[in-house]
Amino acid sequence: MSNIVEIDNVMKTYDLGEGIKVKVLRGVDLKIEKGEFVTIQGPSGSGKTTLLNVIGGLDKPTSGKIIIDGTDITPLNEKELARFRREKIGFIFQAYNLVPLLTALENVELPMFFAQKLSDKEIRERAIELLKLVGLEKRMNHKPTQLSGGEQQRVAIARALANEPAIILGDEPTGNIDRAMGQKVIRLIQDLNETLNQTFIVATHDPAVAKASKRALYIVDGKVVEKPPKEYVEAPTEKLTRERRQLLLAELGWLKTSLTYLKEKKTEMDPQRYRRTFLGYKMQLERIKRIIKKYHALESEKN
Repeated sequence: MSNIVEIDNVMKTYDLGEGIKVKVLRGVDLKIEKGEFVTIQGPSGSGKTTLLNVIGGLDKPTSGKIIIDGTDITPLNEKELARFRREKIGFIFQAYNLVPLLTALENVELPMFFAQKLSDKEIRERAIELLKLVGLEKRMNHKPTQLSGGEQQRVAIARALANEPAIILGDEPTGNIDRAMGQKVIRLIQDLNETLNQTFIVATHDPAVAKASKRALYIVDGKVVEKPPKEYVEAPTEKLTRERRQLLLAELGWLKTSLTYLKEKKTEMDPQRYRRTFLGYKMQLERIKRIIKKYHALESEKN
């Protein structure tokens, strides 16, 4: 088996200003083979989200090397990274990040439309097949607000598969759904991993997700290890807040890239569909900006 992910001595330090620097990743070394289903565990604030973000090209490491499917992504500029993400990385966010004004079918079609590798007919056919694959053939014309949390997450998984990515990254994919729905999502990821040989890398607190994976890894003191520490101690609230903010910033970057793709394709889209997609992305951007602003306010109060 060949390695689809190779991480060599990756460091990530955040500069918070006023001379305050936080070291999150402290020399991560990791190799993941094609077709693995790997989970990454660790207490809040340990760096799980940061590690996923640098693997997915949503954030750049301070130093070190990241090779995905044979490509060293560390020297790529933002435009090159955006293209690489579109072609090689599938994302499953905890908050789903579906466009609220589009149907499930249209949400799954969108990344294929951006990629421009298939005809409109082929895009529609593949989107239908992907929704059948995740068990939502009877819900494909429903909008996100008409779907349960578990159904929205399954749409997000179908969307992540749309461009046949090298890897799919999931950040707490069962975090916003109840246990029963969470079990369905876990089984779906297992099935896709087994039947499609799709590589999954999932950060999670959920022991059920970790148990279902082929390999469970842990972040300890900014490094990835194979054996769990004796016990997890939850991080202080400020670390949890910082971790959540990093995830939101990653989602914000992903949405901005999607808006850029959308504007590039404006002349090729049906005007009504373009407007619905544009307004949907803008709604999500404003939501995330409001939450980030709230976190900034909380941190200012502490200081």
